[in-house]
Amino acid sequence: MRVLILRSQPSAARTAAALRARDHEPIIAPLMWIEILSNADLSKGPWAAFLITSIHSMWGLANQTHREEVRRVPVFTVGERTAEQIRQRQFISVTSADGNVSDLVDLVAARLTPPARLLYLAGEDHAGDLAGELRAKGFVVDAVIVYRAVVAEALPQPALDALASGIDAVLHYSRRSAEAYVNAAHRSGVLAKALGPLHLCLSARVAEPLASAGVTSIKVASRPNEAALLALIGPTTH
Repeated sequence: MRVLILRSQPSAARTAAALRARDHEPIIAPLMWIEILSNADLSKGPWAAFLITSIHSMWGLANQTHREEVRRVPVFTVGERTAEQIRQRQFISVTSADGNVSDLVDLVAARLTPPARLLYLAGEDHAGDLAGELRAKGFVVDAVIVYRAVVAEALPQPALDALASGIDAVLHYSRRSAEAYVNAAHRSGVLAKALGPLHLCLSARVAEPLASAGVTSIKVASRPNEAALLALIGPTTH
């Protein structure tokens, strides 16, 4: 299958490699790129744990991961892929909820006791209310916005070329990215063609903007992680 990947780099390159391993043809056309906004001020700690919902959040600690006392702080993540990358940075205790924000809330509540103080390294736009849900359980949560995703106004040329020559599927990892795809396709004058392929979504929430736009061929991953999303395409051939 020819599969369009809209996520930002370097995540897009990893997804492309996974698709090639399944004998599919990936087309990379990022709709977003990451802008770093700030670093976390760790002098305001200490914290019982760091909360990270995206590997981009690690930029908030980029200048401080060499410090042993920083790497000793437990880290809780939404997904396993993010957890793996944080472990590679020599953090000692990294635990993944392997799900969504609600799963992360449940994980933290099971592992820590209120009123433990937590540092949430967040994106400017994020799904769910992680800080609010944990505060409601009695935790103290300091939220710091460390990055934002900048969205393209129109479809990138690789996406336009791919739609013109024909694609089989489009991968969608976030609701915002799905919305951006629909809006960019409309501005580029190719909305009907953009909605035609099979659209593979990380969750039902991600799929909502596509269904509202008129997409009729949608599949939703059984779990909100990349392994389940790619499983919708077909089994690994190697």
